[in-house]
Amino acid sequence: MTVHATDLPGVQLLVPDVYPDARGAFMELWRAARYADAGIDAAFVQDNLSRSVRGVLRGLHFQNPKPQAKLVQVLAGEVYDVVVDVRASSPTAGQWTGHYLSADNHRQLYVPEGFAHGFVVTSDEALFYYKCTAPYHPAGEHSVHWNDPALAIDWPVDDPVVSSKDAGAPPLAALPAAARTFHSTQAADG
Repeated sequence: MTVHATDLPGVQLLVPDVYPDARGAFMELWRAARYADAGIDAAFVQDNLSRSVRGVLRGLHFQNPKPQAKLVQVLAGEVYDVVVDVRASSPTAGQWTGHYLSADNHRQLYVPEGFAHGFVVTSDEALFYYKCTAPYHPAGEHSVHWNDPALAIDWPVDDPVVSSKDAGAPPLAALPAAARTFHSTQAADG
């Protein structure tokens, strides 16, 4: 596995080793010890899978209290994946990083607690798989508007398909300070 740092501390782009042969290919999606060696010592408790068509944008979402770290990847198709630092006290608050993840490039992205996450589908369809370190907690769910002008995210679509919830999400600056304050013990309270 190859690990690449991003511009945001803790957010890592990972490329698992792939072993192709005449029958197809094999790759290991997760092994705790290998990821711990890469600095990801996460205890994942929930796996999720979404299917979306071209132009669907999901996000930008995060959870607090009971924040989640995520390991995301695409099993079929391609997405442009975006991570935004939403931690109020962070020196990189409001900064983002974006990466294409696809079934062909096998990339994974690690999203630590304190970061909002979203993606837009750039292929006809995509299967998006992710592991979470805390169960979904509806009372702690927050969204940031996908097109917040202050973030200036360079999405590769002009008019995405978004849910009514995502369309009505506030800009990052309008979120209450408590939603953007993270404590390392919150995830363990799950």
